[in-house]
Amino acid sequence: MHPLITALLAGLGFIVAYHTYGRWLGKSIFQLSAKAVCPSLAMEDGVDYVPTSKGVVFGHHFTSIAGTGPIVGPAIAVMWGWAPALVWVVLGSIFIGAVHDFGALVVSLRHQGQTLGDVAGKVMNQRVRLLFLFILFMALTIVLAIFGLVIASVFKMYPAAIFPCLIQIPLAMCIGFWLHRRGARLLMPSLVSLALMYLTVIYGNVGWLGQLNAFMQGWSLITWVAVLLLYSYVASVMPVWALLQPRDYINSLQLISALGLIVLGLVGAAMFGGAPLNGGTERPPLEWVAPAVQWHPQGAPFIFPFLFITIACGAISGFHCLVSSGTSSKQLKSEPDARFVGYGSMLTEGFLATLVIIACAAGVGLGSEVGGELLVGENAWSARYASWGSAGSLGAKVAAFVDGAANLLRSIGISSTISLALMAVLVASFAGTTLDTACRLQRYVVQELATTLGEKPALATSVNWLRHRHGATLFAIIIAAIVAAAPAPGQVDWSLATSGKGGLILWPLFGATNQLLAGLAFLVITFHLWRRRKPILFLILPALFMLIMPMWAMMLQLFFGTGAGPSWVESGSWVLVGVGLVTIALEVWMLVEAVIMFPKVRGVLERVADTSLEKTSIEPS
Repeated sequence: MHPLITALLAGLGFIVAYHTYGRWLGKSIFQLSAKAVCPSLAMEDGVDYVPTSKGVVFGHHFTSIAGTGPIVGPAIAVMWGWAPALVWVVLGSIFIGAVHDFGALVVSLRHQGQTLGDVAGKVMNQRVRLLFLFILFMALTIVLAIFGLVIASVFKMYPAAIFPCLIQIPLAMCIGFWLHRRGARLLMPSLVSLALMYLTVIYGNVGWLGQLNAFMQGWSLITWVAVLLLYSYVASVMPVWALLQPRDYINSLQLISALGLIVLGLVGAAMFGGAPLNGGTERPPLEWVAPAVQWHPQGAPFIFPFLFITIACGAISGFHCLVSSGTSSKQLKSEPDARFVGYGSMLTEGFLATLVIIACAAGVGLGSEVGGELLVGENAWSARYASWGSAGSLGAKVAAFVDGAANLLRSIGISSTISLALMAVLVASFAGTTLDTACRLQRYVVQELATTLGEKPALATSVNWLRHRHGATLFAIIIAAIVAAAPAPGQVDWSLATSGKGGLILWPLFGATNQLLAGLAFLVITFHLWRRRKPILFLILPALFMLIMPMWAMMLQLFFGTGAGPSWVESGSWVLVGVGLVTIALEVWMLVEAVIMFPKVRGVLERVADTSLEKTSIEPS
């Protein structure tokens, strides 16, 4: 099947799913009602609970959940072939990922906009709540420690992306105050911001701006991590309307329009071929240069279960339940908007992952410079994906997508310089929006943990400062900074040159931990519906799948090793072993609690101070 036909069929499938399966979930299962009073209205505080139009919330939600996950995951998973990667992205997004995100959003809406960790304490029990919150804390610490490194790495590879990304912050603040103070309509700010951001991509590396980019490119990794964590602190404590919402919204405009350009480039490359190479006139054809299926890539682990761990955000990600229940549920002003934001955003991310697969498995064949040599076709792909080790590094994964997507843009006449800068800005901007959202989410988790621990007289005084947003946020970034400041795995000596990569120590845990979190989120959603006598069969298989696959992968990594390397025990990675065992123990504990409770709570409503129409919509069906 031609890459263009593949993209069109995937996009059509997502549209059909939104208007059929998504509609059924909203109407028959969750019973969304326009008459319900959402938490953003009932608990409006001007800081976290802020009623917002669905377009702006969609922008925040989509850019926050996307991050670099739907880019780096599919970019490495094509080693097993583009076909299995594509099947998992499309089917996983429709029947698992979007259901997970949508369900977490609605459940939070029905429980005062609380995070899924807090909701777990209501629909299950308080022990489960604490277990869930500790898992969230570990997962978010890894995100905060690693995403600064991701952004810094992109800036070092593509310095032309630095100024366009940084200028988004003051631009977003101006638009945020404009909209909030004047109550202006979105059209004009949208057009102005989009035009300004594309101008910065085109001219943001010219003259003194190029010199500024080169200067900041020379910053050490730990300097970039410190600056980005400081920004995250500021973004987390400010009202959502002042920075988080407008930055995510204008980012979404740029990023979605960039996806549109990739589709146009795909059409152009399919019809006319790629851009001529070396000043000639011959245009290389767009075709699959990666194998459709490759069961045993050199040095790679077996496809089962690791395909489903490697491709996380592009099909399903536990991190998404944090965004749904942590920030988006506090901003929606109408329940029916939840389908557009929760289900629709995940399908959009699935389409992004589809384009990433095409860029890496077909786009790189239009011309790729590897080791100073310009290669085309299967040679270009093979040079980038010679082995799991060479393709698995962060730089290799990002570069494969950026170069492949830039090749598609070049096919419709966009210069190589602008194409590369635009794709690099896309990657760095996705990572940046995830970073500041993750910091705000970690603040909520720390506050919830501090509130619970503060009920113990012996701990009340020592944890009281963590119940306030400044204290909780400061604690979150200090922990992340300590982790990030460590040298990379295998390096003993600490210096400014070697620090900043400490997040890589725990990064091997993130894939499995993130997917386990999705399985646990399904448990909470299932218990919410089970107590209300709602159908849950559509959740059972996704929940079991997302509990079994990550556990299987983590056990292999812990004790048996993979084709990509020895087990963590064999390699002496005791930090990974310890955190991995704790994570597995917490999951098993939660599952035991769930099995014990499940037959006892059908039709038994939990106590909930509800701000929606829950009391009128939970009658047994």
